[in-house]
Amino acid sequence: MAIDYDKLKNRSFADIEQAYGIKDTMLYALGLGLGQDPMDPKQLRHVYEEDLVALPTMGVVLATPGFWVKEPDTGVDWPKVLHGEQGLTIHKPLPPQGRVVSRFRIDEIIDKGAGKGALMYTTRELRDVATGELLCSLTSTSFLRGDGGFGGPSGPIRQPHPVPEGTPDASFDWTVGRHAALLYRLNGDYNPVHADPKAAAKGGFAQPILHGLCSYGVAGWAVMNLVCDGDASRLRRFDLRFTAPVYPGETLRTEVWNQGPGVAAFRVRVPARDVIALNNGRAEYLP
Repeated sequence: MAIDYDKLKNRSFADIEQAYGIKDTMLYALGLGLGQDPMDPKQLRHVYEEDLVALPTMGVVLATPGFWVKEPDTGVDWPKVLHGEQGLTIHKPLPPQGRVVSRFRIDEIIDKGAGKGALMYTTRELRDVATGELLCSLTSTSFLRGDGGFGGPSGPIRQPHPVPEGTPDASFDWTVGRHAALLYRLNGDYNPVHADPKAAAKGGFAQPILHGLCSYGVAGWAVMNLVCDGDASRLRRFDLRFTAPVYPGETLRTEVWNQGPGVAAFRVRVPARDVIALNNGRAEYLP
């Protein structure tokens, strides 16, 4: 079944509400590895209920539409779908507990041609149910590897943020535990490729892989430490491209280039394998 461009582009999605508490907020931070040093006040503020602060990237796991492309009427060859890019614009810091509602839409579907796949751009807006205030806007690019040639538009294709050549201005190493994927999946992504060695092997991986959005959150924590002195309230935008899988237990090195007041480019490397796992990063923050 091929993609019907007009039908998929105009697909409607019901608003999704989710209540979350301080336990969920702490679980998200623990899933990224915070709390490794319980004497570090910057980590403790995200994993201890007294004066708890939600990490800004937690919006990616709240009120999500789930893996809806698996529905047969989408026409999408869902086993070949990859999460290509993730963006986040923060309008107001997430409260440590509350009720949120999200509205999801498909912005565009780019046809790269037969045998070349397609790109699907989507946006999700997250609001506080009690106040109606917009908390964050989340953009995503999905690479539909098996769906090119359906007759959709060929552009425009969004261009990733370029990362400078040369030595970065600063770097931050963070090691995720070997159990990290098993912990992070409790935020709601139960894809067995992150937990079951047999499922991972079917996907071509030597072992279960870390969730891309877990690596995304680790990068957010690293950039917060590098340019915001660990202050979650200063981060305003966080965009990147996923380029390679990460395995639980690996060390992630986030490299940052300052690009003027309140703007930084970044990428994330796995030094042990000399692999760039996250690339084309752009962060905006309050200087």
